[in-house]
Amino acid sequence: MSSTEDPHAGDAQVRLPASAPGLGLGHQALKTRWGIGRPILMAACVLLLGATVGIGFWRYSTPRAQIMVTAEQHQELVLNVRTALVRANPSIVSVRLPAITQAFAQANIYARASGYISRREVDIGSPIKTGQLLVAIAAPEVDHQIAQAEGTLASMQAALQQTTANRDLAQDTWTRDSRLVQQGDLSPQVGDTDRLNLEAQNAAVAVAAANIQAQAAQLQVVKQQKAYQKVLAPFNGIVTQRNVDVGDLVQANATSGTFLFTVMQTDTIRTQLYVPQGEAFGVAPGIEAVLRVPEIPDRTFPGTVTRTANTLQLGTRTLLTEVDVPNPDQALSPGLYCTVELRIPRKTPSLIVPSDAIIFNRNGLSIAVVEDGIARIRPVNVVRDFGTTVEVDRGVKDAVHVILTPPIDLIDGRKVSIRPSPSGQLS
Repeated sequence: MSSTEDPHAGDAQVRLPASAPGLGLGHQALKTRWGIGRPILMAACVLLLGATVGIGFWRYSTPRAQIMVTAEQHQELVLNVRTALVRANPSIVSVRLPAITQAFAQANIYARASGYISRREVDIGSPIKTGQLLVAIAAPEVDHQIAQAEGTLASMQAALQQTTANRDLAQDTWTRDSRLVQQGDLSPQVGDTDRLNLEAQNAAVAVAAANIQAQAAQLQVVKQQKAYQKVLAPFNGIVTQRNVDVGDLVQANATSGTFLFTVMQTDTIRTQLYVPQGEAFGVAPGIEAVLRVPEIPDRTFPGTVTRTANTLQLGTRTLLTEVDVPNPDQALSPGLYCTVELRIPRKTPSLIVPSDAIIFNRNGLSIAVVEDGIARIRPVNVVRDFGTTVEVDRGVKDAVHVILTPPIDLIDGRKVSIRPSPSGQLS
């Protein structure tokens, strides 16, 4: 059978082994084709990679460009905002601080004479006047000491008179004999005796006078002890404590004398305050103050700062300040809890800003102000927080518009318009 009639003749030719005579020519042709197609394949890969990168860049740059365009459009968009005016604080700072009322003066009265209480003229709560008798102390021995000292003084005064007479006699004798000695009628020895006797009498007179002076001083001491038997009020006030009664024995001693009374001067009430450092720089004598007592709600008591410590306490950074309040009708008493309002002149300017205008972010505290239709971000320093408002001391000026509840995406330089209030005015 010929090859043209064999149905499997093509298959036999395809399955010829590699050593067949016609196979070398086909392999060479395949290699030739691969050598020609390789650069084309590489070029296709490069083109495919470039197309992929281009598509990726296009997909990335198109949204970014859209974002930039959107940002520019957002920047150009005029934002409608609500605003409020910044207002300056008044020139007077009003500070209210707790305090305790005190007596203008307080004295503990002790016995200066020993003896028995013979009379007591006052009790707890008694009003007193300067020089008023509080108690009388009976000390008979003081009267005896006075009588003895007066007798001694009288004796010394008589001795002085005698000595003075002797001196006068010696003076006359010396005056007469000195002429006789000069004339030679008397010996010089007699003249020397008369002269020295006169000098001795002069010295005796001086001694007697000094003794009288000393005795008079001693008599004054005893009489002062007698004066101490009457205990008098040192000032106008009220008796707040009594420790003795009639018949009690009291002792006069510098360290262990008997404690009689405590008296307080209440026609002026004094209070002590501790003013914080923020307000202390304006505190000075003469500043007005107002005292209020919770139990007397319908009345205020005006006063004045009289003195300060001029130095802040290290532990609390506060300034000790004293305020005096007139109390002519005795409406106030020592020991009351009260509040004192100080009206301190402001030393540094400060401004009040609504709390809704404060922006808090990683840059700290700031506000957005409106300047010629442009939002400007300004950092601020908050001094006090009053709840709905805050006090700032820098970063903003008086009577400028600040944006209330500023949007999160608000940036410096954004165009804004102020939203009118329902009344037609700027909000």
